[in-house]
Amino acid sequence: MIEALVHAFYGKVRRDPALGPIFDRVIGDGWDEHLARMCDFWSSVLLMTGRFKGAPMAAHIQVGGIRGTHFAHWLHLFGQTADEVCPPPAAALFKVRAEMIAQSLQLGIAASRGEAA
Repeated sequence: MIEALVHAFYGKVRRDPALGPIFDRVIGDGWDEHLARMCDFWSSVLLMTGRFKGAPMAAHIQVGGIRGTHFAHWLHLFGQTADEVCPPPAAALFKVRAEMIAQSLQLGIAASRGEAA
């Protein structure tokens, strides 16, 4: 289910006029690797597998140009995709965790810029 959600979601992200260019700028030709990392990430977040080894905050801080509207749009697409791909209880869990992660990243990015979130 994680793999299906990750691949469906990032397929939408790549086609999205607001998010696609940001992800393409950062990921370039590394989409296969990114998708595998995101599957590991969600496996670690939801199933506590420990498969993900990385620093999401540092990675997002380095991107530059990410605004709150991007996070809101990301959450909308993610929630929509979770509802399409997952049974309702799983979709709800994915969405709650995604909201917590987005909030944490937004706060961390704002703090790194010396801004109030």
